[in-house]
Amino acid sequence: MTEHYFSQKPQSKSSPKHWNYRLRGKNYIFTSDVGVFSKNEVDFGSRLLIETFTPPEIPGDVLDMGCGYGPIGISLADLMNERIIVMSDVNQRALALAETNAKQNNISNVEFVLSDQFDGLKGREFAAVLTNPPIRAGKKVVHGIFESSQLSLRDGGELWVVIQKKQGAPSAVDKLESLFGNCEIITRSKGYYILRSIKG
Repeated sequence: MTEHYFSQKPQSKSSPKHWNYRLRGKNYIFTSDVGVFSKNEVDFGSRLLIETFTPPEIPGDVLDMGCGYGPIGISLADLMNERIIVMSDVNQRALALAETNAKQNNISNVEFVLSDQFDGLKGREFAAVLTNPPIRAGKKVVHGIFESSQLSLRDGGELWVVIQKKQGAPSAVDKLESLFGNCEIITRSKGYYILRSIKG
């Protein structure tokens, strides 16, 4: 069976690496590893989502769905230190790295949940959900994340998505409009779209 960054238990031999990265004007140190998404640097899509995101107007926790080793959740926990940022992933190695990275960057307003999509988050409500969805898992999974996000958001809550045009941004817009009744293209850069839908 082929291993992906969305495999629950990566079998590839661990070989961690450490590097520094600047996000929203602040330097962070990250530890990454084989078997996780974009292990050598913060990928362009995640960077664009981090730099573009604005906190929701309503109070409440924020979810980083598919957090990987944690750059989105960690940088936003730094931005919104009055909120809890829930970081969730199906990949056990990625989630362990996210926890390590939060500690080594002195970020404490975070919670870590091992979950296949929203299975481990039932009953939770969020003011915002951010996702750089696992495109390689297929459209059914990606659109399933959109559907579950809509159900998990509080009234007035926001779903933020980064997706490439060539990897299905137009169909993502259509899906979000059908779920939320709205979908704003916040920005576009190098073929990447940042989409935001607001519940209610």
